[in-house]
Amino acid sequence: MNQAIRNSWIVALAMFLAILGSLTYVQFFAADDLNKNPINSRSLYQDFGKNRGSILVDGVPIAESVPSNDQFNYQRVYNDPELYSALTGFFSLSQGSYQLELAMNDELTGNTDQQFYDRLVQLFSGAQAEGASVELTIDPQLQRLAYDLIPEGQKGSIVMMDPKTGDILAMVSKPSYDTNLLAGHDTEIANANMEQLLTVPGLSPYLNPATQSLLAPGSTFKLVDAAAALETGKFNADSVIPNPAALPLPGTNISLPNFTNGACASRSEADIQFALEQSCNTVFAQIAWDVGQDALAQQAEKFGFGESFSIPTQVTASQFPETEDQAELALSSIGQGSVTATPLQVAMISAAIANNGVQMTPNLIKTVRAPDLSVLDEPEPTVLNESISPGTAAQLTDWMVSVVENGTASAARIPGVKVAGKTGTAEVQDRGDNAWFTGFAPADDPEVVISIVMENVDLTTGSQLTTPSAQKLLEAVLNK
Repeated sequence: MNQAIRNSWIVALAMFLAILGSLTYVQFFAADDLNKNPINSRSLYQDFGKNRGSILVDGVPIAESVPSNDQFNYQRVYNDPELYSALTGFFSLSQGSYQLELAMNDELTGNTDQQFYDRLVQLFSGAQAEGASVELTIDPQLQRLAYDLIPEGQKGSIVMMDPKTGDILAMVSKPSYDTNLLAGHDTEIANANMEQLLTVPGLSPYLNPATQSLLAPGSTFKLVDAAAALETGKFNADSVIPNPAALPLPGTNISLPNFTNGACASRSEADIQFALEQSCNTVFAQIAWDVGQDALAQQAEKFGFGESFSIPTQVTASQFPETEDQAELALSSIGQGSVTATPLQVAMISAAIANNGVQMTPNLIKTVRAPDLSVLDEPEPTVLNESISPGTAAQLTDWMVSVVENGTASAARIPGVKVAGKTGTAEVQDRGDNAWFTGFAPADDPEVVISIVMENVDLTTGSQLTTPSAQKLLEAVLNK
């Protein structure tokens, strides 16, 4: 009799342990796979019932969940949405999640490994689940100034970074939109709003143009040419290169003209400093031919071309074409043809130069904090690439300072401060030009790097919207 009772207890205990083990496995170890299963609609609905963590800038929520009087208990709300829409993206019942709302979803919903204990306590206590808050590296004053410097109706992007850490200080694009239009719980209204947004010229609510739009970088790419010229040892500061008004392109019946708005025509020969100052196309095409396709492609790769990464939102890889065609190589050397770059990539080129040749990984996240304010994550600066030698970086910096003091970027001058810069204009077939500026200040101890692009503009409008705006933004940082 005692043996029978003992056996029954053993069986009962084994069944209890099996049930507990299965529950533990489903709740914790298999939870991530189950939540991401595309047929699991309950996961999406459960997320909408959670007190999702806030996204913060300087301690102020730019995205937060507030109580709602419906089946979901909480409503996602975006504050100053047009200013931050490209960064936050949206969290939508009918449209899904994008940008930071997607990239930081596990943290915002409390589903990271660091929050395992909190989930365990909530499971047994019945407490309301609450996600972590995510603080960004963005400076709100710089973000606002950058946004306001892009006129309404103008398509453009501005990126500002700390070259020593990779922290992104401002990242804006226009046209923008109100993310609250997609965050409501009425799916019919949200879907209708999305249809309307998709009709806005130049707007894609799914993308961050600063990190995902590939554009012809124009003459800002000449910084890569100049770096390759020095790094290969084929050129130095004293090298003199023919500077014809037009350069016949091999295998074609066309010639590459020099930039006509600078002073290129004043010299039949030029050193690299003068060619950068005045953005002389024919000089850099010849440099590209001399260093060769492979060396130029390798230098572009060292600056980040061809590399996709996250900040933690996804960054589209900028592209430098593989070609044996000398005409195409000449066009690529001036940022035309098949070469394309994101606005972030152009900032990263300047950032590597500003940081003695070391390119830091761009980053948007300052801290991730649990509901009790304990720090779950605080990203440390990391090196992305060793782009160029310190000597090359110093020489390029001197040349970029000369571009501002004596060349095409003179509107970026700041009294008493050395500013390094490079302008660019890329012709786009059947549209206007892409106007660019990239640079940093102070040149002798850089605090901030900037890239600006204004799309589909004429030459005069482009020059008015880029270099003077850079001067205002750089000055704003230096006056802090």
